[in-house]
Amino acid sequence: MFALDVYLWGLAAVLLAGVITWLISLVKQDVSIVDTLWPLMFIITAWVYAAATLQPGPRTTLLLILVNLWALRLAGYITWRNWGEPEDRRYQEIRRRNEPDFARKSLYLIFGLQALLAWIISLPLLGGIAAPSPVGLLDGIGVLLWLTGLAFEAGGDYQLTRFKADPANRGQIMDRGLWRYTRHPNYFGDFCVWWGFYLIALGGGAWWSLASPLLMSFFLLRVSGVALLEKDIGERRPAYRDYIARTNAFFPGPPRKS
Repeated sequence: MFALDVYLWGLAAVLLAGVITWLISLVKQDVSIVDTLWPLMFIITAWVYAAATLQPGPRTTLLLILVNLWALRLAGYITWRNWGEPEDRRYQEIRRRNEPDFARKSLYLIFGLQALLAWIISLPLLGGIAAPSPVGLLDGIGVLLWLTGLAFEAGGDYQLTRFKADPANRGQIMDRGLWRYTRHPNYFGDFCVWWGFYLIALGGGAWWSLASPLLMSFFLLRVSGVALLEKDIGERRPAYRDYIARTNAFFPGPPRKS
């Protein structure tokens, strides 16, 4: 069941969150904080949908638990990782390309755009919360896929953090643990999480929320995920080229001979 008025309340909420975070970024002179805001936008939309839906369905509690666990873990990790660091290199490049007056432009180029994308991607949360049908097999498969995604995402972040903390690994390529089977276990995990959310919504009949996982997959593979991070990494870190030759980019698989 698609409730346009409830969906628009979600848009209003994430736009407001974007404006508030943009004002904070002006004080900090650092738009990287949008990365922390990104997962929190899904907590905001999920709770808005649950509060604004006249009769939330049987999946409401499940989805609120899952989205809170995923988003709070990710937001906490990003905040810890970026604490005390300068503005992320990606945003510095965007800043240089859009001067003068980047401070004003960042409201719509960074914060407004991310709010709009989060709103679109939140469709399975709306569909699942509003669905009145009983929980069934698809919901169970969705939860299993979500758990797989969280394991890859959190596990990959944890392994990389431990690797970087060891001075002996300075300048080395992380190719152990989950990183032995995919160059981006955290992105693959995110992919699984959102396809898991979609299967839960689909179990309630919300087939129309398919745009969400498709858009997330496109961005992870072609825009802000794998493609962006690896655009020039082979030039900056020649050893990474060998890692590319032997390791799958996204979907996990056995290492190849380089």
